[in-house]
Amino acid sequence: MALLFSLALPAAGIGATHHPRHRKSTRTPAKKPVVFAAESANDRAIERPLEKGASGPAVLRAQVLLDRAHFSPGEIDASMGDSTLRAAAAFNAANGIDPAVPVSAGTWKALDRDSRPVVVAYTISPADVAGPFVPIPEDMMEKSKLPAMGYSTPLEALGEKFHASPELLKKMNPGKAFDAAGTAILGLDVGRPPLAKAASIAVTESDRSLTVMDGGGKIAARFPATVGSEHDPLPMGEWKVNGVGRNPVFKYNPDLFWDADAKDTKATLPAGPNNPVGVVWIDLSKPHYGIHGSPEPSTIGKTESHGCIRLTNWDASDLAQIVGPGTPAILKP
Repeated sequence: MALLFSLALPAAGIGATHHPRHRKSTRTPAKKPVVFAAESANDRAIERPLEKGASGPAVLRAQVLLDRAHFSPGEIDASMGDSTLRAAAAFNAANGIDPAVPVSAGTWKALDRDSRPVVVAYTISPADVAGPFVPIPEDMMEKSKLPAMGYSTPLEALGEKFHASPELLKKMNPGKAFDAAGTAILGLDVGRPPLAKAASIAVTESDRSLTVMDGGGKIAARFPATVGSEHDPLPMGEWKVNGVGRNPVFKYNPDLFWDADAKDTKATLPAGPNNPVGVVWIDLSKPHYGIHGSPEPSTIGKTESHGCIRLTNWDASDLAQIVGPGTPAILKP
């Protein structure tokens, strides 16, 4: 880093003198870079009660453990935002833990049943950087001209692999390049144990969530969800899953979108993780409605949709494994 400084010259005129040994320095002290000690998230000693607004390795640990327990915080970012607060509240309720503190000693005790490290060493593979990586345009007609809608960058792909925001990965790996095979980085172990087939699923608008119920009526999983808008409200009621489509193309019909560009025409957008419905489409018995993935995981549970239920690509993929034709889907306020 270049050290910036200014040199103060003496005033012009008789009697002006220069005493460098006595002049007060005007050099700006170089700021030390803030290091995110990601590996400390593996140490239970950092566990402490966590409230809204907390951040750092302790929150990172909680988010990964919640994610692995199928109580997804959405995109992991080491920050105690609303999606993580809701995930922790649902986990506490499912485990009979006092909800007074979002992540309490009781929450940690239940989460720590999973003893695997949270932060792990990872070597970027040739497949991670193989691409092709193509910037995705905003215009729907331009999107339809692409051969596929893959990731824009290797960093975006690694973010989805680790269920993490690209910014978090950069904080965890300062100075590292994410586009070169063989590069050693720190990643997250977000491997989840398999779940039994869902007895039913429920989407709750007020909680911005999709919950999976097991045969005993208990919550087996909970995912943050984007669930409609003023223009396209969530269709309340009891529906069923018609079927599951993986890596779907998207049939764009501007007549179904209130905010479509007037010049748009019907088009087929190619498959890929940056497709408008991501990597999974779970068709519902309500015509034109479904549960699907998203090209923008950071927005899930925080923005509005065109009526359908959006999850992160990884949560949608997990859900697709445990639902099928006939699975009840209850959509409620």
